[in-house]
Amino acid sequence: MNERLIYVMGPSGAGKDSLLEWLRHRLAPAAPVCFARRTIDRPVQPLGEQHESVDAASFEGLLQADAFAMHWLANGRLYGVRHGELEPLRRAQWLFVNGSRAHLAQALRQFKGMSVLHITASADILRARLLARQREAPALVEARIRRAVSFVLEPGCRTIELRNDSSLDAAGADLMQALSALPGWPAS
Repeated sequence: MNERLIYVMGPSGAGKDSLLEWLRHRLAPAAPVCFARRTIDRPVQPLGEQHESVDAASFEGLLQADAFAMHWLANGRLYGVRHGELEPLRRAQWLFVNGSRAHLAQALRQFKGMSVLHITASADILRARLLARQREAPALVEARIRRAVSFVLEPGCRTIELRNDSSLDAAGADLMQALSALPGWPAS
């Protein structure tokens, strides 16, 4: 069952959300592929991820009620994936979960056999994208770059490495090619 779980992670600015959205629009409508909706303690942005938005107190209440199959804290925000979001795995469908590098070891223990899609970009590209967002001071951007450069994947996990340094279409084509090599991936 977990062989069809694809845990997506990478540094801020790598283009994870953009690539997942690109993929979503290019899959056949009947493809057995789903994307887990996350619960996050931040408001939804019109052009951003359409997650379930809750405040921190509500998130803590959900956590106490065991509402999440997985949860983590990253960059000062609370993230969770509700148990019901994993239902596609029980129906033998593929499921993408937009996760966190910091939560990877726990996810690998919990979901043995899952694939890891590690999306990254060069330090210069990450820096340019993060500075263009104007969400953080340059010192915080540099701290994110250092974490991205120093990150080392867990040994022994089934991994797709994707470098998103050029156009979204080029990275998307690389992603489609890598996914097609997974045993059982639906033909497009």
